[in-house]
Amino acid sequence: MLADPRTAPIEEREKALFAFVERVNGASYTLRREEVRALVGAGWSEEAIYDAITVCALFNFFNRWCDATGVHPMAPEHHAMSGRRMAERGYLPPEG
Repeated sequence: MLADPRTAPIEEREKALFAFVERVNGASYTLRREEVRALVGAGWSEEAIYDAITVCALFNFFNRWCDATGVHPMAPEHHAMSGRRMAERGYLPPEG
């Protein structure tokens, strides 16, 4: 999946969504209604498409904000620790 979503063993509707998100990332100004209609035709609701666009936009915003303000990325070991915690507990805050 990470190497190439177009050839990953996922459903065609998911491939369509990932291709759309790739366009949102690289050329959002060229998107057309027909592309959204195609996603609806593939089984995605307009709400799901809106959510995908929003998540993509927020990640772009945060990445640029971090770059411009000098916020440093987490170390790989902290990402791993966070991933283990998320796998075990989801988005729940720490107890305490």
